Amino acid sequence: MSNFNVKKATNDCVQWIKDFFEKNGKDCMAVVGISGGKDSSVVAALCVEALGKDRVFGVLMPQGEQPDIDYSRMLVDHLGIDSCVVNIGNTVRTLKHEIKPQLGDHWSKQTSTNLPARIRMATLYAVSQTVNGRVANTCNLSENYVGYSTKYGDAAGDFSPLESLTKTEVKAIGKELGLPERLVVKVPTDGLCGKTDEEKLGFSYDVLDKYIRTGEIEDMPKKRSIDTLHMLNDFKMKPMAHFEYTGE
Repeated sequence: MSNFNVKKATNDCVQWIKDFFEKNGKDCMAVVGISGGKDSSVVAALCVEALGKDRVFGVLMPQGEQPDIDYSRMLVDHLGIDSCVVNIGNTVRTLKHEIKPQLGDHWSKQTSTNLPARIRMATLYAVSQTVNGRVANTCNLSENYVGYSTKYGDAAGDFSPLESLTKTEVKAIGKELGLPERLVVKVPTDGLCGKTDEEKLGFSYDVLDKYIRTGEIEDMPKKRSIDTLHMLNDFKMKPMAHFEYTGE
């Protein structure tokens, strides 16, 4: 990972975003869900570099009270982009009260974790289709490698600038773009389950990123854990399985 050329990677990614919009929406806005974390902050900053701040629209989506929403506001102010706040708390609550009684009053913990992410993505598309936008996916390689994303939630989108960049590399790009230090070094959390990413995963992003880029890892139990997560969640990164009709 030490040979990562942050300046080239940043410039290439900015150009890639320009090329995407040239082909897939010359006059469109980039619509970015702003969580206050480094991934959404870096995606928004890359889009501003590529398209200009007038063509980037941030959507803040707290679920009730969000303790770290000041980070989201800091990012929006720093970049000078237009934004709106859509509180998804009541929507999540309403859906739960509609669905839960239909399932024998059963509601899984995984449902509570993933439903808000899917409501947020529905919100982003509602905003995007109204402002003539394209929705940015903010997942990175590290999260995708171990399935730390919600299918049809934060794993959805129209374009994905960070798809082949590790969390460590995203952090370096954030610094290269001059983002506030507090945003770049913020402890990663999904904002849904009350734990940091690394507490939930059981290993650090530094360990994971080194393993992804070099294949090197000293802790064998963590290696087994990473390999297992990668295998179990690989389906998320592939096109939907479908029946192939041959006509024969």
